Amino acid sequence: MKSRAQLGSHPLHPILINFPVAFFTGTLLFDALALVMGNSDLAVTGGYLNIAGIIGALMAAIPGLIDFLLTVPPKSSASKRAAKHGILNVIALLVFGAILWYRSSGQANAMLIVGLDVVGVTILMIAGWMGGTLVHRNQIGIDIRYAGAGKWKERYITSKEGSVEVAEASELKPNQMKLIHLNGRRIVLGRTEEGYVAFDDFCTHRGGSLAGGAMICGTVQCPWHGSQFDVRTGEVKAGPAKERIKTYAIQERDGKVFITQ
Repeated sequence: MKSRAQLGSHPLHPILINFPVAFFTGTLLFDALALVMGNSDLAVTGGYLNIAGIIGALMAAIPGLIDFLLTVPPKSSASKRAAKHGILNVIALLVFGAILWYRSSGQANAMLIVGLDVVGVTILMIAGWMGGTLVHRNQIGIDIRYAGAGKWKERYITSKEGSVEVAEASELKPNQMKLIHLNGRRIVLGRTEEGYVAFDDFCTHRGGSLAGGAMICGTVQCPWHGSQFDVRTGEVKAGPAKERIKTYAIQERDGKVFITQ
């Protein structure tokens, strides 16, 4: 199964988000022109754009939810930011839904509609700024490649056994990683020049996905703020992280790689 964190956000998300932004902004523009010029036809156009924006927002919400669940590292600063981003988008959608309902009341006040449009667009812009922060600061939706990284590998495993098979011994080359979901825990399996290692997929600074970073010469670097950890001991080699990461015992036998829980 391909990792959303490594391969980027849902391919439809960056496309679909353009529609509600454009339509809701157009709603404000035409409603404002209708108010200034006293042209009811412009207000009708604003109403149609309002409807189109709501439809576009609902369509964009689907891949957005998928990204939140599968792309954003859990229990991280990005997860909190993504939750706020989603909540603001929902509020903006509710505001424009209320505007649409108010339009159909038959006694709508043009100035009040424009005021509500401004509120909705302002909330949408704040949510958009937070979305941009998720991309540029938390690198959500950015595929980070480095020399020798190989194709992304990921596996979900449910097992109560103490020692669990997670890979073929020949599956990874030196400096390559694989993300293991073991009983709900995210564990990175990596291969160094000296053999296999395993450690938590959780930077102790802000919770960034180490599987989405780079591993070279026995050191893994978080893609968010550059914290570096020794993949064998878990000790911090470079900040801003101050706490070590958890590591796991690895065994190789009969051509298989096992992690001890």
